[in-house]
Amino acid sequence: MQRLLKLEEAAMFCLGIYWFTQLYYAWWVFPLLLLLPDASMIGYLLGNKVGAFLYNLFHHKGVALLVWIIGVYFKLEVLQLIGLILWSHSCMDRLFGYGLKYPQGFAFTHLGKIGKEK
Repeated sequence: MQRLLKLEEAAMFCLGIYWFTQLYYAWWVFPLLLLLPDASMIGYLLGNKVGAFLYNLFHHKGVALLVWIIGVYFKLEVLQLIGLILWSHSCMDRLFGYGLKYPQGFAFTHLGKIGKEK
C-alpha cells in the first residue's frame, strides 16, 4: 500500500508540473519556487502549535487547490502559480514521507513519525 500511495503522490506531482506548463512563466520559475513553502517552518520558532498550524496551512492540498481555483476563476496567473507550487510541494513532501504536522512537534505527522527517533 505504501508504494501505491507514493505512486499516487508522484502522479499528482506530475500533474502540478503539467499545470505549470499551461502558465506563461519561464521553466526555471518552478524549481526556484518549489521549496518556498518550507519557509512556513519558521513558525516553529513560536512553538509547536503555531509551527504546526503554519506548516499545515502551506502544505494542505485543499488550500493549494482553493488558491489555484480562485486564480483560474479570476484569471489571475500569479494565484494559479502559487496554488500549483503549494500543490506540487505538498505532493513532493508526501512522496518523501513528510506529512501534515501534529502540535506535539515537527516529527509527528499524519504519515507517521519522522526523523532519527523514528
